[in-house]
Amino acid sequence: MAQSGAHGNMDIQDQKATFHAFLMATVWTSGLVVQVVALLTLAFAIGAGWWAGLAAFVVIGVALGLAFRLSGVYWAIQVALWVLLAIGGLVISAMAG
Repeated sequence: MAQSGAHGNMDIQDQKATFHAFLMATVWTSGLVVQVVALLTLAFAIGAGWWAGLAAFVVIGVALGLAFRLSGVYWAIQVALWVLLAIGGLVISAMAG
């Protein structure tokens, strides 16, 4: 049986760090899912075009990064995705004629 004076003495830094990492992974994954759904919905389902979808992708990414004050790694990955999607849009546009 636990002693009544023993409450609050346990070091929980490892648990806090693990939970923070889990929350950040959830934010990143959810954000990317929302971005991809918006991009594909605007580009293909609605027919607004690739560039409108890419614009929504960028706006959602920036809003998410600012709202949650995400790290520099997040911004680097976002910029890389924006560049790759823009290059892909240019290549497909050139191929389609």
